Amino acid sequence: MHTPATEQPASEQEQAAVTSAADALAGGPVSLEPAAPKLANLKERYVAWSLDAACLLPLLLLLASTRLQHDLASAGAAIGSLKLALPRLMEGMLSNPQPTMIMAQAWLADPVLAGGVGRLEAALSDMLLTPMLLYVLLALLWSVGFEASRWQATPGKRALGLVVASADGRKLTTGHALQRFLASSLSWLTLNIGHAMVALPPRHLALHDRISDTRVLRERSDASLPIWAWGWLILQGVAALYAFFWLFIQVQTVMNAAMQQVMGGI
Repeated sequence: MHTPATEQPASEQEQAAVTSAADALAGGPVSLEPAAPKLANLKERYVAWSLDAACLLPLLLLLASTRLQHDLASAGAAIGSLKLALPRLMEGMLSNPQPTMIMAQAWLADPVLAGGVGRLEAALSDMLLTPMLLYVLLALLWSVGFEASRWQATPGKRALGLVVASADGRKLTTGHALQRFLASSLSWLTLNIGHAMVALPPRHLALHDRISDTRVLRERSDASLPIWAWGWLILQGVAALYAFFWLFIQVQTVMNAAMQQVMGGI
């Protein structure tokens, strides 16, 4: 009785030949391994930072609300004193024309105007300094806590598929994440030149990346920003334009009120 021959396993040479033929038909070798993470670009990193800042903003306003209300009241009082001083100074300018330098010196020497400007400057400085210090403290806890966690990223970075790792790809320890955050202060102190270094090829690293020996990596394959991220950038641009025009209108209102008082007194 005839027994069917048992199928023998293919030899290594036969397997290699089959693999070579498949590669040739496909136009090249096909790798089944996932692509290595790429360095995040400047747009991605800015969007991630702005998302994190937006997350911290409500808590920041809550903690600084009392101080901000006091500073706003001080700024309002200073603006009120300026409204009273400007009509008088403008009336003097119109009734007794002087060369520009002499008129400027007279305005700078006016005690009411100088006092109002000084109070306004102090209120605005305090209004910026207090939230800034609070933001640094909150951002420290936020960044170090999340980047040293299993996420390896803040919520803003995670939304874009970014992770923070050491130069050899390992997860950051808490100490390493703290070192990275402290180094980032240098990128801010260079008027953001340190951050802009991300755009420089071939390494695409910020100043604090180089100092702390860390990397911000993109885990997703597509380097383009998602549609919602472009919408977020447009929203920020609209908000910035609105703030600029609001400030311009406020200054114009003060100047128009002063001019009306001067013209009404003539």
